[in-house]
Amino acid sequence: MLTEEAPSRPRAGYRTDLITVLLGTWFSGGLFLDAWAHSNVPELETFFTPWHAVFYSGFAATGAWICWVVWRNHQAGARGLRAVPEGYGPAVVALPIFAVCGAGDYLWHTFLGIEQGIDILFSPTHLGLITSMIMILTTPLRTAWADRDVVAPTFARFLPAALSLAFTASLVLLFAQYADATVYSAERIVEAFSFDQADGGSGPANRLAASIVVTNLVLVLPLLLAARRFRLPFGTATLLSVVVVLLATAVANYENLSTATGFVLAGLVIDVLAVRLRPAEDRLAHYRAFGALASFTTWALYFAVASIDQGAVPTVTEMWTGAPVVAALHGLLMAVVLVPTRR
Repeated sequence: MLTEEAPSRPRAGYRTDLITVLLGTWFSGGLFLDAWAHSNVPELETFFTPWHAVFYSGFAATGAWICWVVWRNHQAGARGLRAVPEGYGPAVVALPIFAVCGAGDYLWHTFLGIEQGIDILFSPTHLGLITSMIMILTTPLRTAWADRDVVAPTFARFLPAALSLAFTASLVLLFAQYADATVYSAERIVEAFSFDQADGGSGPANRLAASIVVTNLVLVLPLLLAARRFRLPFGTATLLSVVVVLLATAVANYENLSTATGFVLAGLVIDVLAVRLRPAEDRLAHYRAFGALASFTTWALYFAVASIDQGAVPTVTEMWTGAPVVAALHGLLMAVVLVPTRR
């Protein structure tokens, strides 16, 4: 029996995806400004702030653009869900979720007050906002993923997807500030791993060790995920590092500039590794080596830059030499979990 094939959904072009991610950058920047204000502006007691204005105006612009893209396809003859381009469905769903959570955030602040500490990261309305933001920001990545012609893109062609990865990683790390190793200054890094060995460790050492584990997952997992589908163009890892540390540095009130330099250097080295190893699902050994070496490089440079800045290494040798090895093992484990067997 013959069946009529359903019309395919439209595919957003490069320009459309680039505008989507740049508008997403607008309201992501507003969120980081707001996070900085909550951490550094005392007695913040109102919902109506310049930072919220940047944040919500960025959302309004992004939402209007996505609605325009869908309406344009509708005007061209597509009907119903077929007017939504491939990869844009979750973003369309996220728009009303964000609006509802934004209204809820206003009511929350009005009746329960303004958060000033770690509680900001656990507010239900904030969690709803960040979840819907990630659904919107990952749109260009989904578009590129659905395009089977995109396998080994140039950096310019991959830029919307790369920015999507970078800002998503930065938002995840923003809401894991209690375990974010990028915000540590060089002085704090050296001090944390210079504890008295007789007492078996200390609070600062435990927090830094845990933060390295969490931050490593957030930074390396997006690259491993993208490497499953694309041949990563040179510059992808560096862009991710620059976006993450720029926003983390702003939240940390620019007290971690040397640490940020280390992450950017690590991004450059990881880009070289990606070009040389060409990690992919059908190159399993190279894929796993990339996960391990990218993680090791990041944290070896982390401690090297901190030690150079302070003119001394942490006094507990096992900690600063072993932490990059632990990170490498975690990177290897992530690669094994993502691609357990060769395809």
